[in-house]
Amino acid sequence: MTNIKQVAVIGAGVMGAGIAAHIANSGTPVLLLDIVPEGSENRNAVAEGAVAKMLKTDPAPFMSKRVAKLITCGNIEDDLDKLAKCDWIVEAVIERLDIKQDLYRKIDAVRAKGSVVSSNTSTIPLATLIDGMGDGFAQDFIITHFFNPPRYMRLLELVGSDVTRNGVIDMVAKFADHKLGKTCVICHDKPGFIANRLGVYWIQAAMVEAMDRGLTVEEADSVIGRPFGIPKTGVFGLMDLVGLDLMPHVQSSMAGALDKSDPFHAIYRESDLVGKLIADGYTGRKGKGGFYRLNREGGEKVKESVNLQTGEFAKSEKARLESVRSAGKDPRKMMEAKDKGGLYGRAVMAKTLAYAAFIAEEAANSIVDVDDAMKLGYAWKTGPFELMDAIGVDTLIAMLETDGIEVPALLKKAAGKSFYKIEDGTLFFLGFDGKYAKVVRPDGVLLLEDIK
Repeated sequence: MTNIKQVAVIGAGVMGAGIAAHIANSGTPVLLLDIVPEGSENRNAVAEGAVAKMLKTDPAPFMSKRVAKLITCGNIEDDLDKLAKCDWIVEAVIERLDIKQDLYRKIDAVRAKGSVVSSNTSTIPLATLIDGMGDGFAQDFIITHFFNPPRYMRLLELVGSDVTRNGVIDMVAKFADHKLGKTCVICHDKPGFIANRLGVYWIQAAMVEAMDRGLTVEEADSVIGRPFGIPKTGVFGLMDLVGLDLMPHVQSSMAGALDKSDPFHAIYRESDLVGKLIADGYTGRKGKGGFYRLNREGGEKVKESVNLQTGEFAKSEKARLESVRSAGKDPRKMMEAKDKGGLYGRAVMAKTLAYAAFIAEEAANSIVDVDDAMKLGYAWKTGPFELMDAIGVDTLIAMLETDGIEVPALLKKAAGKSFYKIEDGTLFFLGFDGKYAKVVRPDGVLLLEDIK
């Protein structure tokens, strides 16, 4: 089935350790390496500490505590020679090009010929990572972008280059599919790839519009939730989940990497409120809270939320927007409603869906890959192009024209049609060439949604 029988992960931070744990879940031996900590008698303390922490983490990175024994801990000063026995080496260190390339040179000196080396980066292009590296290394190098937490998030974005050796992507994809339970989406080597390129835009648009329109975080999350097939965390609850301190870094990286003509720049701005929350220790659920917090004063647990205008916390009040109640699970009704919820939902999702159409051909091989990436990486029940069909392509185009938002070329191609159609029980999608093609799933994959 695959040639991957031993894996190494270098970098025992939250992501690297989580990747190592999930590979161990598959019954595959893993070598986990990190730096030697200063002043410690235990030279493997970082990697060993990461495994010990995961054994107590909830939700559990390990399917069974027994599989933790499949992880061998070490350090990059004493144990790099052990990489010679590894078929796949995953780099998950800090997002700094100089550190990564220095590590790659050390890896290349000891790895077995034909072994795959991959980076878990989400901000540095593959072309930049392999720039100046030898041809042999570049041919065996790809990006494998896991989503956090690796055990539970099904999406794995894979990126190759023009010089990637035939079979490398396929070998890792088969291992990830059969052994790790991942759905692999092939992405182009563009900033943010697919899921984060669109997801970061969506989060930024939702946050800016909520602040400018005077919505509460509860109102915003109720709108950008059930009506659009998005988890009830909405946007502000999602930022609390992933960590507020991560978002400014990701957003600024995206702004720096994207062409000045990209629509992201029109909505991007740094938030003083987010900066203050982070400075005060409100980094999300991993800290004291974020946009939401639990106030434990007086021995009670009172859920509170931050006022987006004043920055003050107050008791969280359930949103009571008529548009949310009447729209139910109908995104079109939500975007056609005239109260502040409807106007907010339309402002956020019209821009987001237009951006999906704008980036699709640049970032992905098909609209199916864009939909799969958002469903698997951000837990949307319905992908952006499926949402456009639910709203109605012509309806969305009319909304964009009315709101002064440029209609992307791909959306114009779908005018009078839909992005998906069913003929004789077979599902077809609209290609970038304007022609329909059959939706083909990997061998052995049958999705209930395709049948429905």
